[in-house]
Amino acid sequence: MFEGTSTVCYACHQQDYEGTTEPDHAGAGFPTDCSQCHTIAAWEGASFDHSFFPLTGGHDGPTCSVCHAGGVFDGTSTVCYACHQQDYEGTTDPNHAAAGFPTDCSQCHSITTWDDADFDHDGMYFPIYSGSHRDKWDACSDCHIDANDYSNFSCLGCHPHSDREKTDNDHDEEPGYSYDSFACYGCHPTGDD
Repeated sequence: MFEGTSTVCYACHQQDYEGTTEPDHAGAGFPTDCSQCHTIAAWEGASFDHSFFPLTGGHDGPTCSVCHAGGVFDGTSTVCYACHQQDYEGTTDPNHAAAGFPTDCSQCHSITTWDDADFDHDGMYFPIYSGSHRDKWDACSDCHIDANDYSNFSCLGCHPHSDREKTDNDHDEEPGYSYDSFACYGCHPTGDD
């Protein structure tokens, strides 16, 4: 009765293989050797080596089809922006696109939490954690005057340059001087005199 029965999984589980939709095994071209992902003890809870893109943090919960739309598993991008472009472009506090923030989310965010971004303001933009600006500000909005466009900033709010006439006189020998924050930054890119 059992003589000649195939030991190949697919021989008995062809219907299961072809009927599986989450993920679509046949459409994705998964191997028909079920033992590569499943165990004999349990069909559910299949596992496979996903170490090339660890499913941790926010990537741990979604079903396969969230990232592998249309059952396409080969060639799915592992670049953050490929999936999070809408998040990047829709973020307004701060407006990432207007501020020219990098599209590599991992430069500021971690996989475990989207909140509490951490980036090197000193290294990427302007030294506010070191040098003469250290501990001189309380919030991003102290310098960034437009929450929708962090590329707009003001030096004049904190510095004693509210007396325009004095500032103009102090800079009268400077070629190209103008009473403007971007001009301040042009000559004082590190905040030094």
